[in-house]
Amino acid sequence: MEVMEAIERGRTLATNLAPLRNMAKVKMSQDSRIHVLTHSGTPFWRDDRVLKAIAQTISAVVVVGFLIFFVGNVIRAANARGLGLGYGFLGQAAGMPLGESVIPYDPAKSYAYAFLVGILNTLKAALVGIVLTTLLGVIVALGRLSPNWLVSKIAAVYVEVIRNVPLLVQLFVWYFAVYQKLPPVKNSIQWPGPVYLSQRGLYLPAPVPNATFGAWAIFVGTAILLAGVLYTVLIRYQLETGRTTYPALTAGAVLLVLPVVGWFLVGERPLTTEIPVLDKFNFVGGLQLTPEYAALLSGLVVYTGAFIAEVVRAGILAVDRGQFEAARALGFSPMQVLRLVVVPQAMRVIIPPLISQYLNLTKNSSLAVAVGYPDLFYVGRTMTNQAGRAVPVFVMIMATYLVFSLVTSAIMNVYNRRIQLVER
Repeated sequence: MEVMEAIERGRTLATNLAPLRNMAKVKMSQDSRIHVLTHSGTPFWRDDRVLKAIAQTISAVVVVGFLIFFVGNVIRAANARGLGLGYGFLGQAAGMPLGESVIPYDPAKSYAYAFLVGILNTLKAALVGIVLTTLLGVIVALGRLSPNWLVSKIAAVYVEVIRNVPLLVQLFVWYFAVYQKLPPVKNSIQWPGPVYLSQRGLYLPAPVPNATFGAWAIFVGTAILLAGVLYTVLIRYQLETGRTTYPALTAGAVLLVLPVVGWFLVGERPLTTEIPVLDKFNFVGGLQLTPEYAALLSGLVVYTGAFIAEVVRAGILAVDRGQFEAARALGFSPMQVLRLVVVPQAMRVIIPPLISQYLNLTKNSSLAVAVGYPDLFYVGRTMTNQAGRAVPVFVMIMATYLVFSLVTSAIMNVYNRRIQLVER
């Protein structure tokens, strides 16, 4: 009996001591891990994470130190030469003539106003150039892919020659060998319109708005909005039901009919035409494209178009050949295959490099100074020579080109995200 009681007390004691033994084991395990980490781990001077953190810290210190040193030197040099770094001079009268301006300008305007003229002139060349060079690039790309041997070789020669000749050389050729070799004003080449071409530029009939233009513009805006909505709705309905809805034809009809109806409903003609008339020394009236602007635009479009042609051709060739064959097997015409099957897939490949070409065209417009077109860089350089404020002016120029590039990239990236495949 005593033996049984002793055994029972031993079991009870063992049960009570079990938690203590577990705690001791845990403590020993933690101590062993700490010992391994502190005594048998990699030394900090050989740890990749520590070395990377030290390298990044040193790099940041070097970069910040260089910037402080550079900015300090610029400020000291400017102060030593009496050149202020402020922007107070922008309110002074510019006193410089500009041969071309999107908005009214005279030399009595301020430097800030002249800089705005340079920005608008750059946008005028860049935006029109982007549209025209895209059209040219697509046409040349399709020409290179054409089964017609002659068309394909002509497009290939154009691409290879234009891409390997510097843009500055091409601008000189367009300006001095093409536009400056046109006949004088009195012997201008006349085309139907009437359109006149001479050494002074291209003169076109210009639309002039009347009092009813605002009312007619409402019809035009409504037509654009309604056409966009109808196109989107009909496309979705066609995809959901499989029925043919002719979205492009319907949207085009609305876009054409509604402005025509508005033209007759507003009463007086919303627009009249101003015809250029030859005066004593030049044409008066109408719309003028100066030879400087024409040379810049021609050079930018022809040069960048060669690069865009290769981008578009690469995008089309990236589409699997089976897509062509499947579309043709379904009875699609070659134009339907290109528009409905190939282009939507190729755009996913085309858009990223196309953004770079648009940015290059915008920045290459700074070469306009070579042909005398008053763009942003031309105006900025003239401001630097007259006001003697090189650093502030070039900061403004760099900031403006940076904004151009960021806005262009943002717009194109939004479109790029919309057309990308969504993987499930």
